[in-house]
Amino acid sequence: MAPSTTTVTSSSSKRKDAAANGNGAAGKLAANGGLSPAERESLEAKYKDFFWTYTEEPHRTRRLAIIKAHPEVTKLCGPEPLTKYVVTGVVALQFFIAHYLHDVPFFSFKFWALAYVIGATANQNLFLAIHEISHNLAFRSPLYNRLLAVFANLPIGLPYSASFRPYHLTHHKSLGVDGLDTDLPTALEAFFLDSILGKAFFCTFQIFFYAVRPMTVYQVPFTWVSFVNLTVQLAFDYVLVKLIPGFFSVNSLLYLLLSSFLAGSLHPLAGHFISEHYVYETVTPTQADPGNGIPIPETFSYYGPLNFFAYNVGYHNEHHDFPAVPWTRLPALKKIANEFYDDLPQHSSWPYVLWQFIFDQNVGLQCRVKRKAGGRVVGGGNIQAKVADWKDTEIEA
Repeated sequence: MAPSTTTVTSSSSKRKDAAANGNGAAGKLAANGGLSPAERESLEAKYKDFFWTYTEEPHRTRRLAIIKAHPEVTKLCGPEPLTKYVVTGVVALQFFIAHYLHDVPFFSFKFWALAYVIGATANQNLFLAIHEISHNLAFRSPLYNRLLAVFANLPIGLPYSASFRPYHLTHHKSLGVDGLDTDLPTALEAFFLDSILGKAFFCTFQIFFYAVRPMTVYQVPFTWVSFVNLTVQLAFDYVLVKLIPGFFSVNSLLYLLLSSFLAGSLHPLAGHFISEHYVYETVTPTQADPGNGIPIPETFSYYGPLNFFAYNVGYHNEHHDFPAVPWTRLPALKKIANEFYDDLPQHSSWPYVLWQFIFDQNVGLQCRVKRKAGGRVVGGGNIQAKVADWKDTEIEA
């Protein structure tokens, strides 16, 4: 149901329709909540850019309902031993290609073709391996999971696995919460990239947006894991460039870095970044008015063949409902609880998600559900959680 061919109401028409149905969300909320003119103006400005809601994120509620209806799903939770072997194989593949290209000119068809077809696919797989490992789903030991993530990070070329985990777990615990969920585009991004060229630029360089944006929202602490991640990665890069001449070279490192860039650019697998939480459904004026409390679909799944390369990250509703279920068991979760998932919105193609995002004027960076309150920070940081910090024992709940 609801394939990626559906569209959303444009931001301008959302605002006009909302105004025509009940004098606008801001006016209605002012009547109900006594907002000042300045607050009302601020809300209207924000309301134009995103889908604002006061409803709870849907995944906790659905998780409880599924457990009540199918208590056996809890047996699907726990580490997947296969993960460490897949990671080792993909890392080895990238080492081999890095050696193969060590004396191939950077600006050659062979170099870029291998980087796009093999390197970008492999490094996207490693991005998602680190995503999987961040939920402690490779080993039972948190320490072993942290170290495996550092190992999986090696072919990516730049250290990021240590900081990714707290940001990503906060995304789970604070889905859509403005100022906490760093997966959300900022208002500046939505404003300046609201065009075909702007969206094409975003899709081409989205890996940089996902790398830099979190640090502009808030910063996570630099821990011993961060130090290990940074030290091991820099040492590996140095060895690659300087210490094994004739086997590796600076071109080897350039291949790995190019693979990471292409993995987060106009690549079929990169469609998953946008497909997961951007609203591709038509949103009615009634839904668009946050005062009505009607949920807007904010997580979309994809069940196609590209999941084979992506740790089944396309099963995204299932993943957010049960983050402790590993990638190999997400299809079983969907099968057991099919009555909860079959009617949820889904995409049929990640490449088409990118195409529609760029060329459909009704889809853009403003098509995200945002919440002003709720959520919790995982791992601390330089901001105060809006409710309270999560304890370690709560992170994988």
